[in-house]
Amino acid sequence: MWTNDRQLEQTVQLQGKVTRRVLKRSAAVTGKAIEELAPAAPAYHDPQALFESGLDYLRDTAERQLLFWDVLRQRGDQFLAHEAAGKPPVLHFAYEIVLDARSFARPANYALARIIPPAGSASVDPTRRPYVIIDPRAGHGPGIGGFKQDSEIGMALKDAHPVYAVIFFPRPEPGQTLADVTAAEEEFLRWVGREHPDAPKPVLVGNCQGGWAAMLVAAAAPELVGAVVVNGAPVSYWAGNDNNPMRYAGGILGGAWPALLASDLGNGLFDGAHLVANFENLNLGNTLVDKSYHLYDRVDTEPPRYLEFERWWGGPYLMNEEEIQWIVENLFIGNNLVEGKASARQGQYDLKAIHAPIVVFASLGDNITPPQQAFNWILDLYPTTDALKQAGQVVVGLVHESVGHLGIFVSAGVATKEHAKIVELMHVIETLAPGLYAMKITADPQAPGGWRAELTERRVEELQHAQQFDRQDEIPFSAVEAVSELTTRSYEMFLRPWVRAFTNETTAQAGRMLHPNRLQQWAWSSLNPVASALGAVAGEIRAHRQPAADDNPWRQWERDLAARLSASLNLLGDLRDVATEAAFFSTYGWLAMQGIGAENRQDTRQPDQAGQVDDAALAAQLDQGGAAAGLIRLGLLLTRDGDRIPLTRRQFTVNWLTRQPALAGLDDEALRQLIREQSLLVWRLPDAALASLPRLFDTQAALDDAFNTYAQLAELVPGEFTALDERLQALRAALGPATPAAASTRKAAAPRRAPAAKSTTAGKPATAPADKPARSSKRKPGTDA
Repeated sequence: MWTNDRQLEQTVQLQGKVTRRVLKRSAAVTGKAIEELAPAAPAYHDPQALFESGLDYLRDTAERQLLFWDVLRQRGDQFLAHEAAGKPPVLHFAYEIVLDARSFARPANYALARIIPPAGSASVDPTRRPYVIIDPRAGHGPGIGGFKQDSEIGMALKDAHPVYAVIFFPRPEPGQTLADVTAAEEEFLRWVGREHPDAPKPVLVGNCQGGWAAMLVAAAAPELVGAVVVNGAPVSYWAGNDNNPMRYAGGILGGAWPALLASDLGNGLFDGAHLVANFENLNLGNTLVDKSYHLYDRVDTEPPRYLEFERWWGGPYLMNEEEIQWIVENLFIGNNLVEGKASARQGQYDLKAIHAPIVVFASLGDNITPPQQAFNWILDLYPTTDALKQAGQVVVGLVHESVGHLGIFVSAGVATKEHAKIVELMHVIETLAPGLYAMKITADPQAPGGWRAELTERRVEELQHAQQFDRQDEIPFSAVEAVSELTTRSYEMFLRPWVRAFTNETTAQAGRMLHPNRLQQWAWSSLNPVASALGAVAGEIRAHRQPAADDNPWRQWERDLAARLSASLNLLGDLRDVATEAAFFSTYGWLAMQGIGAENRQDTRQPDQAGQVDDAALAAQLDQGGAAAGLIRLGLLLTRDGDRIPLTRRQFTVNWLTRQPALAGLDDEALRQLIREQSLLVWRLPDAALASLPRLFDTQAALDDAFNTYAQLAELVPGEFTALDERLQALRAALGPATPAAASTRKAAAPRRAPAAKSTTAGKPATAPADKPARSSKRKPGTDA
């Protein structure tokens, strides 16, 4: 319940934020000024040198001014050429379209593109796990996942994986819905599975808004997905802490009706330029100063990078009204996806239907998708660790300390570290026991790529405290949903008929071309005679360029001025964001106290009764599974809570164990199912799991062989398993006189294949029928192929 005390606490916090942000901005700009102006200090004592450097600066800045405006002319020409070419994806890699969803029975403006490895690179192995990349359709075009060589696509290709990109076209198909898009992406995955019958199921990678799209596909067709990776992807939209202004946008705008108005003005199409403008408004300093000044300051070297990025950033795409309305109402305002209420063509999408391992990558420096929005869905679906383990779900979390939202996808440093490790170790991640794991990557010259990854198992309950007020500040968002329903109906009844009466395709197209994000590009292109005349002049300047020295004191003062202006704008933006947050909680916190939207609330702190573990049913499984189950159970018993798990060690262990006779006959899915079953037994009934361990083996010799299998690991890799011998001895001592299965009347059960899951998600079964087991690879379990 949102109370007056909570409102007062929120107000006090907001006042503190204002003070902290003013001090932070002031300290940052002062420190930067001291650092940048230090080289100019000697010039203060030498007037002649100061005068001469001033003349150099005047010539240099005049040349930079002309070159800067010429680069902007090139940006305008590039915009026009990109529009004329149909806005193709900005992929760095060559590709071929293998499926075009515009020709499907339920057409969508999507296509599946096969990435062609660059000449001279390693050839793709068709038996290795395919990667399917879904880029965000959040105003921009596709291709950001393969924007440069060192990218998500580049890392997968480097490891010889087949890679496919889900691309989309600038205009949606008439009547297209998000359900049609999801159905098209399902068909893409089926095609990839048929194309690579000897490979494991594909990894589905979703970036930003492509992350929830990947989750929709994995929920609608879990039998098609081997693993899911979501990068900077918001899934729990009500979550967040400080510095997340987009969290409050739906409430401040009064609900979903502005998206409907924009669609009506676009003659049924929503212009992605509105979303791009929202991104730009988040960071006033960067949008109004830093981006342009960086080009101006480095105009001799920066244009290629600047123009390449602007080709993607400055070419917005369109959506149907039905699509943007579904997104706003079900995600941004309704938060329906995590509550299992997001509407599909038949029924609702249920994220609990996903059984593949999920890797979540977020960043503390991301103010568009804060870590709480990336991770809190876990707590929404599985309120306790028991619930997560019983569901057999593996979730691995990876958090960057500082990179911004776009850096998660386009930074070469992130690609060669985080994305490369995810690709390298995916086959190890899928063999983890169910649970929540934190991945940490540290520098290690001896490790592949120079980075070492390790996992630590965490409790789901810890996520409750990752957000302020134990997530009670999400309560006012239920009032936003109620208000949105009212304002949307009001708009549809009273304003929509008038708006539609005065709009048509001509007015819509004019409005799109006059949007500031487009206008600033085509208006300063070679269509403009003044800009066109700059081309020849700029070419002459480049041929005889005389730049001022980098330590020129006047250039240092110029940079300091730009930094101060940027900091001032960022401070203005910070104060705007604090005022927005205060207005949001003052308005909707009061409405929540009146009970508005109470029917929309979900108390995430209360465990789902359906997710409670039945210990009695588990106890009945203690003697089942035979030697294969015994070998796996022994390994789990040797693992301690809080152990750090180096993934290279885990990889070696899995490869070693799957060569043992007890496990050699299992395919990948059967092995994962066995790990899921035994890990739940060890988690819930550790004493009984240990006591019953000997009964899984036919003879004392077989039990001894199992212990010896793990003992040999310490000998094979000295130093990696230092505590293993001690733990093995402790387990032997705890067992006492063993009673193998041969001395009992129990009949050993054969290792089972994974049963087909039953689901009515999106109106169809989640997996193949039980008499058609999931497709298995021809490789040995535990090895990636």
